[in-house]
Amino acid sequence: MAAAATVDGSALAGRALAAAGARHMFGVVGIPVTSLASRAAAAGVRFLAFRNEQSAGYAAAAYGFLTGTPGLLLTVSGPGCVHGLAGLSHATANAWPLLMVSGSCDQADAGRGDFQELDQIAATKPFAKLAVKATTIADIPRLVFQALNAAVSGRPGGCYLDIPSDVLHQTIPESEAADLIAAAAAADSAAANPSPPKQNSSIEKAAELLRRAERPLVVIGKGAAYARAEEAIRKLVDTTGIPFLPTPMGKGVVPDSHLLSATAARSLAIGQCDVALVVGARLNWLLHFGEPPKWSKDVKFILVDVCEEEIELRKPHVGIVGDAKRVIELINREIKDDPFCLGRSHPWVEAITKKAKDNVLKMEAQLAKDVVPFNFLTPLRIIRDAILAEGSPAPIVVSEGANTMDVGRAVLVQNEPRTRLDAGTWGTMGVGLGYCIAAAVAEPERLVVAVEGDSGYGFSAMEVETLVRYQLPVVVIVFNNNGVYGGDRRSPDEITGPHKDDPAPTSFVPAAGYHKMMEAFGGKGYLVETPEELKSALSESFHARKPAVINCIIDPYAGAESGRMQHKN
Repeated sequence: MAAAATVDGSALAGRALAAAGARHMFGVVGIPVTSLASRAAAAGVRFLAFRNEQSAGYAAAAYGFLTGTPGLLLTVSGPGCVHGLAGLSHATANAWPLLMVSGSCDQADAGRGDFQELDQIAATKPFAKLAVKATTIADIPRLVFQALNAAVSGRPGGCYLDIPSDVLHQTIPESEAADLIAAAAAADSAAANPSPPKQNSSIEKAAELLRRAERPLVVIGKGAAYARAEEAIRKLVDTTGIPFLPTPMGKGVVPDSHLLSATAARSLAIGQCDVALVVGARLNWLLHFGEPPKWSKDVKFILVDVCEEEIELRKPHVGIVGDAKRVIELINREIKDDPFCLGRSHPWVEAITKKAKDNVLKMEAQLAKDVVPFNFLTPLRIIRDAILAEGSPAPIVVSEGANTMDVGRAVLVQNEPRTRLDAGTWGTMGVGLGYCIAAAVAEPERLVVAVEGDSGYGFSAMEVETLVRYQLPVVVIVFNNNGVYGGDRRSPDEITGPHKDDPAPTSFVPAAGYHKMMEAFGGKGYLVETPEELKSALSESFHARKPAVINCIIDPYAGAESGRMQHKN
């Protein structure tokens, strides 16, 4: 009689992930998780193999933002888990759902100095909403569903699942495996988030505050983009005539080209508004903590956030806990019963639009100049125009670096939601190539264009091999200015001592051949130093939709130290 078919822990984990709806996983394989990656792929979860766990983690984090479902990160034990902490913590800081799965040493050998031994639960807990360990094979399906659910519930964030080597090698009968997955799925369905409590009074207060405001403003955060709130927010802006200000990754929820965009009048908008409806954004450093002198001391905040603790921390005039899309729909409904619209001739709207127009004209005058050797503005204008020429679906722009990201935020245009990915809440450098890979697999119909400083690019540059291996439609443009901020910026009194002849801490090899690195793996490389060369490279690479690196040589003295955050350095 033939032996009954069995399933090991690796196969069970792969099947459970697939049954829970996972479609992609990012990671680096090795002891003890190589089989888990293969088994997950066999179950329908596409595995993207990276060269470094940090990049894989950043990919998983961005995937969570782009899809609204947890990005999966797979690492080996010990140092692999430690490397994965970068992505886990980045996801939690940005409120993006992620599940990190790591193998770990045999439980029987824990505490004895086993191969890559680490208390991975203790290591991940500070950065995770939930950190759990499967101590037997039967635990795996339940914990997979539990962790995936925790990653998206409330304020999204990173979760961690530890599966020891001995558990991965345990086996159970095929029938029991199916029953465990079915039971886990049923329990997860039963534990689905209940409807949030009705907050009619808060909705009414918010609508009334906006109605009575003389200088209202809508602030759009990346949480609104994550919540797919674009239709509701556009309706609010269009029906009320209230100007809006997006945070960097909130750009595109309402098109940057919209007449009520206050992006080019940011200081005026936040300095003089009397009521600010903040949707899916925290009043942290990116918004000057909502405090004077950047904001008026009399401004009244209406704060919409999925996290009650955030409301309690900021103590706004009105706090509404809930999903951004649902809350704005309710505010729209409340306003519909007693509609109002500021109109183009309203003094506040006129002030914002005039200031924005004046600032745009000043910027466009600078952008119109072809400066060679390149400053930041000339190549960014050419890149902007090439991206806009692609139409819809718009390319996803990945932006990383100090000057490159800061200047790019003002120049590059987002007219569709979730088409800008940058360093985020933490200002994390090294996210670029991981983001590119996540965007390419999450949104396969879109071209991905990365605009990278050479320092930011260097963190994850080896992942260009990953781009080539999977033939992803990613064009990476490296702003090469010879180093961090632009090479050697030292004052004479800093160039002293026994090591004064060493390169500056901010210096890289001048005119490094980054494009040749891409060519070494079989991708397309371009070296550009003039507007004509850049336009040609963009046209050819955008049309090909194949992995490419454009090495764009920038004047080392064109940028500022620390971008726009000199006061922090």
